[in-house]
Amino acid sequence: MKMTRIAALAVISVITLISMVGSLLPGFDYRLQDRKHFSEGPSYEHWLGTDAVGRDRLARLVHGARVSFLLAPAAAGLSVFLAFVMGAAPGFAGGVTERIAKSMIDLALSLPWFFLLLMVRAVLPLNTSSGASAAITFFMLGLLGWGVPARILLARAKRLMQSEFVLLARASGVSERRLFCVHVLPNLLPVMMAQFWIAVPVLILAEANLSLLGLGVAEPLPSLGSLLRDLESVLSVRSDLSNFAPLLVLVAMVSSMQIAFAKREVC
Repeated sequence: MKMTRIAALAVISVITLISMVGSLLPGFDYRLQDRKHFSEGPSYEHWLGTDAVGRDRLARLVHGARVSFLLAPAAAGLSVFLAFVMGAAPGFAGGVTERIAKSMIDLALSLPWFFLLLMVRAVLPLNTSSGASAAITFFMLGLLGWGVPARILLARAKRLMQSEFVLLARASGVSERRLFCVHVLPNLLPVMMAQFWIAVPVLILAEANLSLLGLGVAEPLPSLGSLLRDLESVLSVRSDLSNFAPLLVLVAMVSSMQIAFAKREVC
């Protein structure tokens, strides 16, 4: 199991390094069009071929992986922070605050997040830049993804408040601030880290699903989801197997995250 986790971490490191370093190289311009070679298979000039408008697929894959692997952790961090505010803090406070937090968590879990994303995309101007659309997409995913981790953190904080060592510390006259920072928060951090690593691949897949529907990152900026749109038709799959490259990268990254941080998720 240890060797499997090391291999998974190596896959994550290699994919991340290639996406971060490769996207900075001058030869990997995802907007550059080769008008002489379009919809072609792999060649010496274009290792993964070109798309319908002559853009290098390898360059777009590198930039697309960078967009997804940078913004997904940021959105996951936002979700975990909101879960801490809406779950852990009310669970520690108890009383009316806890009941209000439970109601808000139930409301957040019952909201049709897909239709909310549709509404946000509908009100955006047509000339919204691709970078802004990427930031808005992941920001909305982060805002709407705090419900489940908040419920877990609330239950964990409430259980800690009923534990013997917390009751003993409170009976000894420890202040509420010190009680939370010294006794409760350190026991919540492993749960928060577990929820973070669970959320990262989930948000990557969520962005991929949105981009498949044309609701994610706008052109010309690529993402893994927008690159997967080349697999919508059977003809495109039969014509060039290099279209599967974004899918392979996505599966390798998400699977490696699940394997590498499996122990943390159990916390």
